[in-house]
Amino acid sequence: MTQESGGQHREPTTEIHQMRQRMVAELADRGIADRRILQAMASVRRDHFVDDELVESAYDDRPLDIGRGQTISQPYVVAAMALAAEIQPGNRVLEVGTGSGYGAAVLASLGAEVWTIERHQDLADRARSHLEAEGFTNVRVLVGDGSQGMAAEAPFDAIVVTACPAVIPPALPAQLADGGRLVIPVGPQRGTQTLVRLRRHGDRFERDELGAVRFVPLIVDRPA
Repeated sequence: MTQESGGQHREPTTEIHQMRQRMVAELADRGIADRRILQAMASVRRDHFVDDELVESAYDDRPLDIGRGQTISQPYVVAAMALAAEIQPGNRVLEVGTGSGYGAAVLASLGAEVWTIERHQDLADRARSHLEAEGFTNVRVLVGDGSQGMAAEAPFDAIVVTACPAVIPPALPAQLADGGRLVIPVGPQRGTQTLVRLRRHGDRFERDELGAVRFVPLIVDRPA
């Protein structure tokens, strides 16, 4: 099982359930047609990954502040990135930028084994707590510079990056399995960013540009 009952920190209400169903209907209206993605989005309680004062906005299709200059991505972007990454049950998936843990929960709900890296210790601790409370046993939360990936656990079937570098960090495509997919926003901090998918074919990478996006910058540790 990827998600178990128990550990809930906020009782579900009819209103919240209706908001979540409305969010899923809006995703379908916007072109997210994959039934597995919609089921995953319907199963993960986004209101459990935000602070109490944001619960009423939890299912709005917009990013929400989680502190440290970071956000929980809007539901459409989470769904679109999971779709682009072509997540299948049993896939080994690396997420760069844990944030609230919500994106990792969606990936895990699709049956993936997820490693997720967050550079801020407090956000990582909070995300780990949320994921454990929601019963996810197939997510490992680590702290570090996600631009370097996680060579010790590579290769990955998919890598999903939730912050934007100016250029793709070379460590990430190098850690893809043959046939693996890297989904990452690329571009300047201010200006046009593009969601890119790289698919590995041996030593060759096929590149697809999937549309304009807006993400917080990916912070890369620099050598002293």
